Order: sequence, then structure tokens, then C-alpha cells
Amino acid sequence: MLALEARRMGYRILSWTGVEGEIGPAALADEVIAKSFEDEAAFVAFVEAVDAATVEFENIPRDLLERLAEYLPLAPSAAAVAICQHREREKTFLKKHSIPCARFHLVDSAHSLRAGLDELGTDTILKTAEFGYDGKGQRVTRPEEDAETVWAEFDTPRAVLEEKIALASELSVLVVRDREGNSRSYDPAENFHRHHILDLSIIPARQPQPLLDEARQVAIQVAEALDYVGIMAVEFFVDTSGRLLVNEIAPRPHNSGHHTLDACETSQFEQQLRALCGLPIGSTGLLKPTVMWNLLGDIWPGPTIFPDWTPVLETPGANLHLYGKAEARHGRKMGHVTFLADTIEEALSQAKRCREMFGLPMPA
Repeated sequence: MLALEARRMGYRILSWTGVEGEIGPAALADEVIAKSFEDEAAFVAFVEAVDAATVEFENIPRDLLERLAEYLPLAPSAAAVAICQHREREKTFLKKHSIPCARFHLVDSAHSLRAGLDELGTDTILKTAEFGYDGKGQRVTRPEEDAETVWAEFDTPRAVLEEKIALASELSVLVVRDREGNSRSYDPAENFHRHHILDLSIIPARQPQPLLDEARQVAIQVAEALDYVGIMAVEFFVDTSGRLLVNEIAPRPHNSGHHTLDACETSQFEQQLRALCGLPIGSTGLLKPTVMWNLLGDIWPGPTIFPDWTPVLETPGANLHLYGKAEARHGRKMGHVTFLADTIEEALSQAKRCREMFGLPMPA
């Protein structure tokens, strides 16, 4: 999607996939290096070919990003990505900058896990410090559980123990920030997950305006504290008492921001390009209320058999985006649909009709 926006604006894109021989959606780039991130020849070829670099996902080795930054402009910075790719560093960063988040305890042994369970004194969630996403690398824990058993089964060197939130809703806010420190935020998205993977986003979020204003302010605070350059997403929990808590930071274009391709004056991908290339950042204005449906491989009849998209294509205001992935798998993000309408209620009705044709109910 970044490549398509770049091509529209006259830029060329080189994609380094990090996986030997795997191209996939990167084929939309003008050039592809389908080599491991540890491949020295690939590093040299990349540095010699490009003028500036960005990241598509955060699980890229920090030392590689730091080395790249010695040769060319990198946005976001290696330091910002390193904080966001590691839960322990991320939570410590939030606490240091007085940014609201769930209470937590750092864990590196059964002893420290026991201390954390006693300190937090409530149901908690134990999360791996690294490589967790879409609900992976975490489990619910309870104060009465045996710490030795839990820690042995979790099998990780370091983890973060967080209080389990009495969840009322989940929000996310996209922020773009340029090299001069100018920043703008998008309307918060109200997100619903299925099996820990984003299912549906409603924009603007149906929450009290003061809460939405606070979410946008906190998201910008996060970007400024990171000295961030580019587009990022800040994911929030809202608990039953109305507390707004930062859950995670994504240093890249985000799934809950894919609606911006159709529904906003400037898409998140164009913003990433603008910030990277030193162009003025664009308007974040919302053109129409929107519902974004995340298409997972679950609704594909077979790994290489596409669903019949007729219900979507016949719906006024619906926009279908498919990502060109070779095979569908359970839980794999294969595309999305945005439903634009004059009101949120109308957009939700359109989404409901289409989802029912694929056997999916609307989130409660």
C-alpha cells in the first residue's frame, strides 16, 4: 500500500523482505530484495540503491536498523522501533514519561513472578517481553496460581505481568509527526477483536468527546516523547471506570488505520511517505463516517480459493482491498473492506449485511 501511494506521487520503492525467496505483496514495489536481514550482500545492495528507509513491521533486528541509520535517513528511528518492539522497554518508557498504562511488574524468574502476583493482587496477564502480537505470547494468570509452574510452562527469559483490565472498549489513534516536530492525529478508531485479531473498526469512535480529545492528546504526547518521525498508532484500553490506558504502540502504518485510504484526506501510507521524504504532512480530516472490516483467511473457502465478493461489490460506499497474499490461512490478514456512509449507523448497517453473507455476526 505504501508502494502504491509512492508510485502515485512519482517515487520508486525497493522492498527488502527479510525472508529468503519470499516476495508476496512486496511484488508491488519497483524492486524487491528477497533475502534475509542477515545477508551482507543484501545490506550493501539496499544501502546503495535507496535514499531513505522506513519499516513495515517492528520485529526487525535493532542492530540492523542502527547500522542502516549510519548510511541513510531512517524513519522512524532505530531507538523508537526498539522501544515499541519490546514490551518491557515499552512499559518502562510509558511509566518514565507519566503516560497512563495498566499497572505492571517486570518478570525474569518464578520468584519475581510471585512478587508481581502479590503486588498486583488481582487477575493479571503474563506477556512475553518480545515478539508478541495478535494475542500471541500471553496468558491470563491469577494470584493463587503456583508461580514455579506458570513460569516453567511460559518458557521465556523475560516477561511483563500486567493487571487485567475490566475492559469497556478499545481505541486506537494514528499520529503523524515530521522531522521538524509538527504532528497531527486522526480521529480515534473504536476497535473490536475476534480471537485477539482486529475484526472491525468504527471511525469516529462512539465515545464521549472529552475522552476522544484525551486519546488524541496522549497519542501526540507519545510521539513527542519518542521523538518520532512518520506514522504510528497508539492503542488504548478504556476500562469500566472510564480510565484511558495505553496498551501498545505500533511504530508503522496500522491495521486500524487502513480506512484512511478511502475515508481521509491523506492516507496513513501517504503520511509515512511525506514524513520520510521531508514533505509537509497532510490533512488528517475524515471525509465520511466509516466502518472498516478486517478480512481474515477464515472466510476463504480454501487456501487459494477466493470468496465471492459480490455482496461487497454491490454495496454502495463499500471499497474492497485485497493484499495479494499467495495463500489464505486461519487468522491471516488477507484484506479489508471500508464502508463509507453519511452516518455511522448507515455504515454499520452496510457492514452487517455484508458480513452476514459470509456467516459473520457483528461484534457485540
